[in-house]
Amino acid sequence: MKSKKFTMGLLIFYLIVLTWIIIFKLQFSFENLPHIRNINLIPFGESVIINGKMDFGEIIQNALAFIPFGVLMHVLWEEKPLIKQMAPVVAVSLLYEIIQFLFAVGATDITDVIANSLGGMIGIIIAVFISKLSAKHWIKIINIVSISCAIVLTAFIAMLILANM
Repeated sequence: MKSKKFTMGLLIFYLIVLTWIIIFKLQFSFENLPHIRNINLIPFGESVIINGKMDFGEIIQNALAFIPFGVLMHVLWEEKPLIKQMAPVVAVSLLYEIIQFLFAVGATDITDVIANSLGGMIGIIIAVFISKLSAKHWIKIINIVSISCAIVLTAFIAMLILANM
């Protein structure tokens, strides 16, 4: 149970950082945010086409950003069906897109929701794979890797803050 409480703390930290990245665009003030209110409901439509070609960079980045969410959700809800583990990932992704639209701080794009959901699913698959490899210590392994990543991310954020002072 201690491990799952620790995982919950990691999830909260992760969601705070993810919110800062997606909603605040790595800024510390709403004044510095771009004011964009755009909505795209066509998957993989104009929003991902640059110079007439499909740009997969942002799609891949979105998926990568949500992989930890899937991993942590599987640790916390391993006994629940995969669809229920995915529900918070999809809900948070939709919430971010709605917030971006309401506050005009980014483009609201269904492609982002799809990519984020794919990342969450990949994270769940990774966690399932790790749990099969090490049935006894898999949660501990995930927590150690997650805290290591959180430390590196915190150092990166600190450097970003210092560089912008």
